[in-house]
Amino acid sequence: MSNRNSQANKQAARERLRAERERQAKKDRTRRQLIVGGAVVAVLAVAGGIGLAVANSGGSSSGSGADVWAKAAKAKPVPPAHTSGPNGTTITVGKSDAKNTLELFEDPRCPGCSVFEQTVGSTIEKDVSDGKYKATYHIGTFLDNNLQGTGSKNALSALGAALNVSPDAFLKYKFALYSKEYHPDETGPDKFADDSYLLKVADTIPALKGNAAFEKAVKDGTYDAWAMAMSKEFNNHSDVRSTPTVKMNGTVLGTQSAQGPVAPSSVADFNAQVDKNLKK
Repeated sequence: MSNRNSQANKQAARERLRAERERQAKKDRTRRQLIVGGAVVAVLAVAGGIGLAVANSGGSSSGSGADVWAKAAKAKPVPPAHTSGPNGTTITVGKSDAKNTLELFEDPRCPGCSVFEQTVGSTIEKDVSDGKYKATYHIGTFLDNNLQGTGSKNALSALGAALNVSPDAFLKYKFALYSKEYHPDETGPDKFADDSYLLKVADTIPALKGNAAFEKAVKDGTYDAWAMAMSKEFNNHSDVRSTPTVKMNGTVLGTQSAQGPVAPSSVADFNAQVDKNLKK
């Protein structure tokens, strides 16, 4: 589970770590009696994993860093096919006449979302296909702020490119991004910031492998502005305190904790809570 309000704590921890490394660097300089300067600081930053490169790199290949996404936030969104609503920020997959609606609130870099998808993702896909309910997806990017980086935004843009191919491609690609094999560790490198990594994952999806239009959209950042619009739509849900948050017909599924609701952790629990809140 990823808490949307943990940015301040993480920032404070990073500042303490940076201060400690700076003190250690000064000791090293004194001991060696060398005038080192910026080169050694840069080496220490890379070796220590401070993450300055991660914080200032990534994004679509049409540009890099925060400036790309700042521009995207001001640009007019290009909605992918199979979306609706303002700027195409409504993603609903399934049979339009399904009486019930499952809502999922996720962030691409969220480890809890990854575990949830690995556990019940295939069940949701089957239920949607069977018409048990339709699924509406709200995808945020708040972990880019909490963890530093651009991977959530970049992955969301790529998901838009997959959605433009088909809803099925979107679901399968999302499932692959959250898979144990490809989902990055929350404290590790910001792999989703790299277009080549996103395309590598996409090669596992038949509808996306070798799909020139999809690859171009990812590399060009066609859906970058749309990703920012999606992130803004996600932030409008002030009642969502953590990810993943799952709702059936407006009722939050799972158990409550101090950090927010904890989504069902097993298929049996998920099915039981879904069935309890289905409209007959």
